[in-house]
Amino acid sequence: MKEAVFALICENPIRIAKVQEALAAMNIVDVGDIFEDMSMEHILQIFRLLPKDVAANVFAHIVPEKQQVLVEALTDKEVGHIIEGLFMDDAVDFIEEMPANVVNRVLRNATPERRNVINRLLNYPEDSVGSIMTTEYMALREDYTVMEAFARMREERVRGIHTCYIVRRDKILLGAVSLKSLLLAKEHVRVGDLVRTQVISAQTHDDQEEAAGLFRKYDFLSLPVVDKENRLVGIITVDDMVEIVEEEATEDFELMAGIIPSEEPYLRTGVFKHSRGRIGWLMVLMLAAILTEMILGDYENNSVLLLFPVLGWFIPLLMGAGGNAGSQAATLVIRSMALDEIRFKDIFKVWWLEIRIALICGLILGTIMTIGITLFTATDFMVTLTVASTLVLVSLLAKSLGSLLPILGKRAGIDPAVFATPMLTTLKDAITILVYFSLARLILGV
Repeated sequence: MKEAVFALICENPIRIAKVQEALAAMNIVDVGDIFEDMSMEHILQIFRLLPKDVAANVFAHIVPEKQQVLVEALTDKEVGHIIEGLFMDDAVDFIEEMPANVVNRVLRNATPERRNVINRLLNYPEDSVGSIMTTEYMALREDYTVMEAFARMREERVRGIHTCYIVRRDKILLGAVSLKSLLLAKEHVRVGDLVRTQVISAQTHDDQEEAAGLFRKYDFLSLPVVDKENRLVGIITVDDMVEIVEEEATEDFELMAGIIPSEEPYLRTGVFKHSRGRIGWLMVLMLAAILTEMILGDYENNSVLLLFPVLGWFIPLLMGAGGNAGSQAATLVIRSMALDEIRFKDIFKVWWLEIRIALICGLILGTIMTIGITLFTATDFMVTLTVASTLVLVSLLAKSLGSLLPILGKRAGIDPAVFATPMLTTLKDAITILVYFSLARLILGV
């Protein structure tokens, strides 16, 4: 469908009736996707063919770069229609992406009321619940009848009503009532008699990840947001929360890969910005590698490797095994923490579980290594025992670090994902070398 409409527009954008008919049959998200591959001349022509109420919704699904150029090309009146038609959270997201000159023009063409709300939302801390909420929700007083409630809904014309929130005259949140309950109730029944008082809410300064946890746990379609006095100030909708969960997951993946997170899409990020985001941990890992080489060089110059040069064969294998063991533990612990399955109080339970897993895995790997070395090489048995013992001990240490560091990091206010690969990689090689040659001295009697 998208391809056919795109072809029709590019071939003959002047055929207004056919283009409008084709666009009307499409989802607004798909219309926004079509604009991504168009020239700005075509975008401006087609955007002006959209009905005013549809144009604002489509605008929210256009990439920021095209949004900026579009706003600069539109008249003040058209810009005003867009900013008034956007959901409040979409308007804030758009303004946060724009340069100062575009922001000034957009706010200048917004109504004073909308401008005040946008400025208030922009003042909330980044990644807080207040920064992602929308102020468009349906609030009803507890003394309304069902008939009065529906009259209020028709008057307000709030979009996407699933739940109505019940408040006192001072906007203190009392509870919630579903649209289904209102539809099934008799007209003269008070809304207060239908309300669910055990309503779960988030505060404006809560972290957005905490709100995401509530959505996962309770399967919400929307979540009320209150201030410190429990006054209802907004809601978070499930579509916004899906985006937040995606952003948080992407950020964790980037941190786990040793990359400074970026909000810009991969192909729209410049070479130097990509490089700047990656060079930090690459330098740290390089310094860690130098430390490891220094430790290894120290042992190369002493009697351990001089008497038993075969020990050097197994160094890469042991480093790889330790890194993999630690990364496995860290990845699972970080994932469980993100799902709120693990908290700081569980740290010893987690450690004890990983110790037992490490012991089982280490013994299996050590046994396989012993059999393999014995069957396929003429290596001295004491050297084989050294390698197998190192595998077991390195597995124990790596899984301990992999399970404990993310929990301790979160407690210290550091993103746990940092410990999944970069930090473990920095530590595990040096630890492996130290353990390996310490055991070699002990077992081989050097």
